[in-house]
Amino acid sequence: MGQRLSGGRSCLDVPGRFLPQPPPPPPPVRRKLALLFAMLCIWLYMFLYSCAGSCTAAPGLLLLGSGSRATHAQPALVTAPNETSPKMPFRAPPANSLAAGKDKTVGAGSQEEQSPEAPDSPSPISSFFSGAGSKQLPQAIIIGVKKGGTRALLEFLRVHPDVRAVGAEPHFFDRSYHKGLAWYRDLMPRTLEGQITMEKTPSYFVTREAPARISAMSKDTKLIVVVRDPVTRAISDYTQTLSKRPDIPSFESLTFRNRSAGLIDTSWSAIQIGLYAKHLEPWLRHFPLGQMLFVSGERLVSDPAGELRRVQDFLGLKRIITDKHFYFNQTKGFPCLKKAEGSGKPHCLGKTKGRAHPTIAREVLRQLRDFYRPFNRKFYQMTGRDFGWD
Repeated sequence: MGQRLSGGRSCLDVPGRFLPQPPPPPPPVRRKLALLFAMLCIWLYMFLYSCAGSCTAAPGLLLLGSGSRATHAQPALVTAPNETSPKMPFRAPPANSLAAGKDKTVGAGSQEEQSPEAPDSPSPISSFFSGAGSKQLPQAIIIGVKKGGTRALLEFLRVHPDVRAVGAEPHFFDRSYHKGLAWYRDLMPRTLEGQITMEKTPSYFVTREAPARISAMSKDTKLIVVVRDPVTRAISDYTQTLSKRPDIPSFESLTFRNRSAGLIDTSWSAIQIGLYAKHLEPWLRHFPLGQMLFVSGERLVSDPAGELRRVQDFLGLKRIITDKHFYFNQTKGFPCLKKAEGSGKPHCLGKTKGRAHPTIAREVLRQLRDFYRPFNRKFYQMTGRDFGWD
């Protein structure tokens, strides 16, 4: 014990640098950040846990979006019968029937398809981690008519925060029905609770099988039909085809089966599509009139906010789209959006919209109006609205 080292130091006098040192206290800022992060993790865990079981009724929250609205039952999610092509053969009217001459709109009789119950919706937490909301079958469809103003209506509706829509036309119920509802649903955008999923395919209105097929998906589907003066619509249809095939016959030669006798050729799709009363009949066998809304293509141009007010009410949406969203483009002759969906810039429809129509002889126009008049009046009676085309 009493040994001394050279220099008069005890053997127990070890320098302090060789002894273990206590860790320095953490800086106050790091301590606070660690505590804040721990509290945030605990809060997030408690929030997710409570939402998974009791918050599913809160609309608009990212964690709770199942995509379907409370007023709509979950549609069935199955493939077409026998997992192959439908039992009933069908052929949709071609987009431009002039390429094959004057084709008639054909289709086999309607078929009632049955769909079993759909699987449960994804849980709120899984929806949160997989993306914003979930994909749902559409609760509303713009079913027609071609060259009536369907693209304009869809673009206007997409301004509404509670509307999610497919940009391209799916053509499911007329061309791709054999691919099944699972394929169809996968085309849809993700939606949150309280939002509506929509799509538009104008050829559905003239496809015989479409009413039964949409009804089999969901009898609660809301249907929107944009209609336009059938004479103007036929000329617009012809103009679109003429822009792609400048060598096609004249409008007059395609319109008449017998020019001297004044017989209109109803096998030409440009004429046939305008027989609205005829096409509406099969739809009313599967859907009540109150589940269909008929939008005026003319008023969609002259008073877009007024027509959008009717559409928003029909869909059960808050009236968000108003006059302040539109301005009239003098060059195109159409209303345009001041701010498009997801953009702060003005937006007009593309170059394919608003083409100049060819000049048609007055006598041809008169004969066409005489031809359509009885069909128009029947359509007014069926829908309860006079569109003033006569």
